[in-house]
Amino acid sequence: MTTLVLRYADVGVATYASLRVVRAPERTVTWTVEEPLLLAALEELDAALPEPRGDESAADAVHRARNRGGFRDPDAELTLAYRLAVLLVPMEAWKLVLDCVSDPRPDLFVAPSARLGRVPWGQLAVPTSAPDFIALLRASSEAITTEGTSAARIDWPDARNHTFRERFRLMELADVAMAVPANIAAHHSPTGPVEEERPLLVLDPRVPGQRADGALGSVLGRPGPDTVLSQHYAPAVAGKATLPVVAEPVELFRRTDADRRWLADQLEQRPSRLAFVGHVSAAPEAGGAEGTALHLACRADLTGYADPVGDHRPLEVRDLLELGAPIPPRVALLACASGGDYRFDEAAGLVAAMVLGGAEVVTATLWSLPTSAGFRHASPDPAAQRADGAGDGNLDLMSDLVVAVDAAHQDPDPGQAVNRWQREQMRRWREGDSAANPIYWAAVATYRFGAGGTHEQ
Repeated sequence: MTTLVLRYADVGVATYASLRVVRAPERTVTWTVEEPLLLAALEELDAALPEPRGDESAADAVHRARNRGGFRDPDAELTLAYRLAVLLVPMEAWKLVLDCVSDPRPDLFVAPSARLGRVPWGQLAVPTSAPDFIALLRASSEAITTEGTSAARIDWPDARNHTFRERFRLMELADVAMAVPANIAAHHSPTGPVEEERPLLVLDPRVPGQRADGALGSVLGRPGPDTVLSQHYAPAVAGKATLPVVAEPVELFRRTDADRRWLADQLEQRPSRLAFVGHVSAAPEAGGAEGTALHLACRADLTGYADPVGDHRPLEVRDLLELGAPIPPRVALLACASGGDYRFDEAAGLVAAMVLGGAEVVTATLWSLPTSAGFRHASPDPAAQRADGAGDGNLDLMSDLVVAVDAAHQDPDPGQAVNRWQREQMRRWREGDSAANPIYWAAVATYRFGAGGTHEQ
């Protein structure tokens, strides 16, 4: 199977990039992304993501992303995917990818620079046309003034006006994964396979002192026996095939005992995989990735590196590493920007902690995901607020995401399974299915091992 590695590095005012074929260095393509073009790409992405900008509230950000951003409809999403592709990947590199297309698909591992850590690489669209090269250079030059460098202003074609057409997405040409950073991979010690399927499920733990509708409140909403997730986990619960062992699926959610000590005890029982759904706080901009924190049911009187948040003490990456508990081979971290390791100069965040603990596959998210309730409240359709199922009022996209990733992590190749699900979602979205919104599926990224994804970088 062919393996490609796409790598970016920020050096001064430029970003250097390369695309290479593992064991065929003579085919390597290199290029430079000029600062104004990089800033233009980041501006496009920032406007699309459901994360607060300026003085926006979290609810404002979700409303903007759903109604005015690049994920509002299929034409806007294609336009975003096309612009990111033009700005970040030259046609020579796209030609190399197309030349490597085969059955099975090639693997493509991405190692982005810190500023490109939130780009949904698999979503990028092969450009069928592009602004004139001279026009791009002129736009880039004009963005550099004595007052500084700004995002290039480019006269773009627009999918809504049918000035370019859909071709292929990168995820259709290759199985896309994030490369485990080389410094982390070099210290990886696998804990070994676990024959019995018995996942550790940490689902929306109750953060002490936080209201259910507060900033660190419920991600999945009120638990109940008839919810999507209770129904999904019911067979495993009935077969006593989960950790913790519970009598009813509803007991998996909003647990008050799921603190760091409980987590260490559960991991010592050697689960086959770990699934966490809840809250993650990004490290402060002035700090390193090791300041990223999980929010479990930890009370403030427990010791740890993080400062208390009211009655609660977050579990930082440094705390997680000191637990010393064995991490299972497969991990899903479905929480706000849980896969943001590459957004720091030293990619040593939650994903790195899981890999250092023994994980071989980690699926995480590149940006903050709205709760299902938050997504519904941001709907442009007034019917979304109705309880009779009209409009998209019954959409539960967060639960759908959890089910999809949980199923993928039971597949012989979870990374490929996540990619298959994303391709299915993308095709549904193209056909106008609002239940396949890319705010959710495009956020998912899998870090995994393989030629090009570990030491062979």
